[in-house]
Amino acid sequence: MILLPLPLIQTLQVLTILLAAPGISGVIASIEARMQGRRGPRILQPYFDLAKLFHKESLAPVGAGPFFLLAPVLALACYLTVPMLIPVLTSYALPLGDMGDILGGGIILAFASFVVAVASAETGSVYAQLGSSRAKTFAAITEPVVLLVVFTVALLTSTDLPYVLAQTVSEGPAQIIRPAHLLASAALFMVILFETGRIPVETHTGTIELGMIEEARSFEHSGPYLALLKWGSAAKQLVFYTLFINVFVAPWGLASSTRASDVLIAVIALLVKATLLGIVVAVIDNTFAKLKLFKITEFVAAAFLLAVLAIFTLFLGGG
Repeated sequence: MILLPLPLIQTLQVLTILLAAPGISGVIASIEARMQGRRGPRILQPYFDLAKLFHKESLAPVGAGPFFLLAPVLALACYLTVPMLIPVLTSYALPLGDMGDILGGGIILAFASFVVAVASAETGSVYAQLGSSRAKTFAAITEPVVLLVVFTVALLTSTDLPYVLAQTVSEGPAQIIRPAHLLASAALFMVILFETGRIPVETHTGTIELGMIEEARSFEHSGPYLALLKWGSAAKQLVFYTLFINVFVAPWGLASSTRASDVLIAVIALLVKATLLGIVVAVIDNTFAKLKLFKITEFVAAAFLLAVLAIFTLFLGGG
């Protein structure tokens, strides 16, 4: 029986997110292509794209400062900090697991988005600034939703530590079907759809200026820096999936000990659950018609309403 030290398990959590994120994106892209009647890219195509970008030359716009090149590194570092705070592979808190709660993780993710937006605005490019301003405008609506979800979690468990919430949910199905928990989970899922660029405007890889947001922000980056942005975007997606699965919906399959076999099973369980959630997202992305840009506010407002209803439900006895 091989026992792994806690620092090594925590490192494995970060490496799992880092290495598996492009693969999950590849699965979703392949499923979407099949649903649209196309052959589509290989599941491992994101890895080949990253390798190609890392071998290309990096260029910076005239007038862009050092922050333009530093932003992709900072953003990826932020995305890889969150896995230290949430249950990725274990049901017990790791050494750095108590240095932040769900609110702290949300702040880190918001800071990463802010860094990318500032770097794109620094370029002076019309399209980059357009995507940056749109991202920050809609973030002002989505961030209150995340705050309300955190408040609901705090009311349910008397704390907003993700490991405690995961333990509460894993006690049985009765914990999951509570009205307040279902409403908060639905609100978070809608935020995930928006944050990962799957709905409601264009596609996550759309380059039509009337609707693009995520793609516009990285317009001026190239080479390894563009690779870091794309890798960070995939890591952010998997972080959101992990938070939704292992904290709110299905915190099962997590390692309850430090045995290497349990940790390996937890890695496989996470990949399977993230793949299943990715398939659900792909179905939603290809089933619903794309909304116009100004309809984003209505989409996010619906998520905000669900989060508000979750709090009211607690006071009405549905918690």
